[in-house]
Amino acid sequence: MALSTPHDPALSDKSTVPGTRECPGRVILQAGVGRTLPKDWLKLLVAEALGTFFLVFPGAGAPILDKVTNGSVGLLGIAIANGLGLAIGITATMNISGGALNPAVTVALWAAKKLKGALVIPYIVAELVGALIAALLLKAIFPAAAAAATHLGAPALSQISAGQGVLLEGFMTFLLVTAVFLTAVDERAPKVGGFGIGVIVMVDVLMGGPLTGAAMNPARALGPALVAGFLTNQWIWWVGPILGGLLAAALYRGVLATPAPTVAQKVAAAVTPGARRGGGGKRR
Repeated sequence: MALSTPHDPALSDKSTVPGTRECPGRVILQAGVGRTLPKDWLKLLVAEALGTFFLVFPGAGAPILDKVTNGSVGLLGIAIANGLGLAIGITATMNISGGALNPAVTVALWAAKKLKGALVIPYIVAELVGALIAALLLKAIFPAAAAAATHLGAPALSQISAGQGVLLEGFMTFLLVTAVFLTAVDERAPKVGGFGIGVIVMVDVLMGGPLTGAAMNPARALGPALVAGFLTNQWIWWVGPILGGLLAAALYRGVLATPAPTVAQKVAAAVTPGARRGGGGKRR
């Protein structure tokens, strides 16, 4: 969502992305300040691409394998593949890039002023690249018939309309991004890495997978779809997740976030330790 906090011009002590705070697994990225990329931008983008690969390779591969094995994987197996893939991807990359691994999460972090604006587009591109590489590898591994039948694991609508698909993807992504903010971004968050985020993805796939594929991630949807040549209704997995992520960002920033300290509180926090040391000296 790392035992040390990197120091970099892209870093700040006030803003966080998945896996951030002064404890293992927290990387602090400068939020909404500056228009230039950090010096180690390539490392950040490689981490985002790699982490997205961690999600898309098993997440899209599971439905293909289910087809190859005549249903032995099942909905539960597909949910586990997506949830654990994301949980591991976030935990593996959180101390490098923050582990957004999802354009909807990236946009939500920026909207909540938790991600530097200059990193938004590069992060999204890196996430798409990671998804494309995963899809290309899946195409090379699986039988052509199974890959074609499942569109390489790309999401698709079933039994619901496009509008209902947007609503469902949006709400599932709202739950996902809320979990990102409350289990990884917030300074009060537990030290669970990407576990909590992976669990909500499992739950969402169990509920929405048969209806929309439960991508909740434009990169997870578009990577396999591009390689498979299956772009039907792809806008659904951009509009729904991004709107759901923005709603979660608004809820977090407006209601759930830790209030920013006032100037007086900052001054008091800086002065009090010294005053205590001085007072102790006088008593001795």
